[in-house]
Amino acid sequence: MSRVPVLEDLPPLEGKRVLLRADFNVPVQDGRITDDLRIRAALPTIEWLQGQGATVVACTHFGRPKGEPNPKYSVEPIRARLAELAPGVELLENLRFDRGEEGNDPAFVAQLIEGFDAYVNDAFGASHRAHASIVGPPQHLPSAAGRLLAREVEVLLDMREHPNRPFVAVLGGSKVSDKLKVIETLLTVADELLIGGGMCFTFLKAQGHQIGDSLCEDDMVDTCKALLASGASIRLPSDVTALGPDGVIGDPRAGGDVRQLGTSVPAGWKGLDIGPGSAAEFSDVILEARTVFWNGPMGVFEDPRFEGGTRTVAEAVAETTGFTVVGGGDSAAAVAQFGLAKQIDHISTGGGASLELLETGDLPGLAALRGEPT
Repeated sequence: MSRVPVLEDLPPLEGKRVLLRADFNVPVQDGRITDDLRIRAALPTIEWLQGQGATVVACTHFGRPKGEPNPKYSVEPIRARLAELAPGVELLENLRFDRGEEGNDPAFVAQLIEGFDAYVNDAFGASHRAHASIVGPPQHLPSAAGRLLAREVEVLLDMREHPNRPFVAVLGGSKVSDKLKVIETLLTVADELLIGGGMCFTFLKAQGHQIGDSLCEDDMVDTCKALLASGASIRLPSDVTALGPDGVIGDPRAGGDVRQLGTSVPAGWKGLDIGPGSAAEFSDVILEARTVFWNGPMGVFEDPRFEGGTRTVAEAVAETTGFTVVGGGDSAAAVAQFGLAKQIDHISTGGGASLELLETGDLPGLAALRGEPT
């Protein structure tokens, strides 16, 4: 892949107006931001641009307003926090209030870039989407990757192409279908693939185990059989933590038995976490790795009864001396919840984008920057 232009490649910016595409899609509850990490992540780029004498105007998506203005998805709380962290930076209203954003409408692109002299993409978490604000401006303006985007690309592509070995990948989450392509890619580069989360039950069923009422994609069982038969180094849980028929996920007060089981789950029971034995086995592999990539929790960690597997894996990822990358999304939320974020070498700001970059080696947002007019 040819090089993506970076900030230093932009023409002189003194007195110029720069459109910054950021990813400020932060969690907001009752009008208050509960985690401003994504706003703070853009500060190095903003400070560099302002230091060059540029006026910075930021834009972002926020939530899913479906192409229409919706007060629930106003960026006002984000604008207020940005004003505190980066005085002088204007923030446009939610890009997704216009259908032209997700539809990549040239008319919306033209409206967006009017009056700007340059464009910077620092929205890694949105760069796997061919939306107007991601792929449109580089067709018309001198454009570059911001500090955050450039760092994400450097770390993830280096890990994909030149990992220190052994390279261990840990995948969780609910669906095999969501991660099939990245599983296939990782099996060509990783020395060992550890699979937990809801998707492990489709693999366990493929091995012939009873999985009770656990999450399963029946149409993916044959695919999992083929992956397991390929001789690839895939490690599945040897035990699981399950909830009995009367239990309610996320509500310990509702009762219901919680038991450690082997790899067979009785009818009516749901496997909701890898068991303590599996967590210990996964940890041993992680602690010996020189490169670790983790994406997806090992169980329903939001429920304290089923957080053990995710917590144990998170602690191993934090403790290993190898280079560690956490691929955004729920895994990033987990390391934050367990107070381990500072012990991870790189926490990606984009779950879907990190998986797609590992899978394909490129993203629409990066391709657009490489084709920019300068």
